[in-house]
Amino acid sequence: MKWLKKWCYFILLTGCGIVYLSCVDHWQVYAEPWQRVRSWYDGLVNGDLFAGGQTDETWVSVDGGVSPDSDSDGSGENTGSGNGVVNAPGVLAENGSDGSLGEGNTENYPENMTGSGNAGSYPEGTTGSGNAGSYPEGTTGSGNTGSYPGGMSGSGNTGSYPGGITGSGNAANHPGGITGSGNAANRPGGITGSGNTGNYPGGITGSGNTGTAPGGPGGNFGENTLPEVQYMTVEDDYFADAVFIGDSRTVGMFEYGGLEEISTFYASKGLTVYKLFDADIVPVPDERKQITVEEALQQNSFAKIYLMIGINEMGTGTVESFLEKYQEVVAHLRELQPDAVIYLQAIIKVTAERSGKGDYINNEGIIARNEGIAKLADNEKIFFLDVNPEVCDESGGMIPDYTFDGVHLKARYIEIWKDYLKTHAISS
Repeated sequence: MKWLKKWCYFILLTGCGIVYLSCVDHWQVYAEPWQRVRSWYDGLVNGDLFAGGQTDETWVSVDGGVSPDSDSDGSGENTGSGNGVVNAPGVLAENGSDGSLGEGNTENYPENMTGSGNAGSYPEGTTGSGNAGSYPEGTTGSGNTGSYPGGMSGSGNTGSYPGGITGSGNAANHPGGITGSGNAANRPGGITGSGNTGNYPGGITGSGNTGTAPGGPGGNFGENTLPEVQYMTVEDDYFADAVFIGDSRTVGMFEYGGLEEISTFYASKGLTVYKLFDADIVPVPDERKQITVEEALQQNSFAKIYLMIGINEMGTGTVESFLEKYQEVVAHLRELQPDAVIYLQAIIKVTAERSGKGDYINNEGIIARNEGIAKLADNEKIFFLDVNPEVCDESGGMIPDYTFDGVHLKARYIEIWKDYLKTHAISS
């Protein structure tokens, strides 16, 4: 009894602390130390406790970590493409051979373009002169490389977003369709010529445009029309035959998405499209070794593949070189898993504050990449999923409260991402 009286306050305080950590903080305060302990243990088991990562000078990673309270903008620490790799049974493998993080690359991504006068608050811009689109686009003169694509030839722009053009009578709700003069399209698009009914953008000259994805100026984009997708809502067991492939954001899904015992994860901090099939990041059960994603996909079959990658490539190359390699990755995934449905996930944007720092991590570059990724979808076996509207605010960037570093989602908000995937599923 005396012992109980002596320690009652300590027991009460400890109990309150456990309740707070469990119900409010979700134990995030200990996530980073726990991650370090696991890294130390896995390194000890693998026999490479003191092995260091090898920096790849050809690209810069922003994956400094996936713990909910650590800064993953990076400051020079090497992570390696095998660092943070996770597999289906919940095995977390540390220590790899590729990749570095840090912000040492200030190469800006190309945005606005040729010609003069671009006031688009996002990127892109336009050839010709005079651009007042509140997003990008809308243009007088000719040519437009806007990210939401926009109308072209002729003069005069009255589109409330971008777009609108000369010609007569256009009341298309999103972009598009024009004939004659006058364009009241609400979003981008409108074009000279006749018969444009594009659902999204795609301003096209000539006749007959039903493109659903962004279309360039000139020619007819109708042959690229995608079938309409009917998504269904599923439960967690839908992901039992799925593999999630990606960088630290996918590691975050493994750690905090509640799918670690259901799905397979081939993910690593610092992973890029350039190293996706080459890096040894997949731990082999009951063996002290790791294999590549390619080897793992050759040995296992999946009905669904979820690909989330692209943030680490922001500091290297160009949008075009990234998309070229990304397309090669998708094509090879189709070769390795011909029966699988492939979900290409849009790169999640960073916060407006993080984007505005003026370095290589910016939402303009992310938007440009996402547009190219979206064009790879055929809505039959390859689908494009964009969770950004669910986690971004009116500024166009990630909601600040949802992130601990401006780049990665906090643990408690991973659920928003998972719920989005659960409401955008295809029957396999």
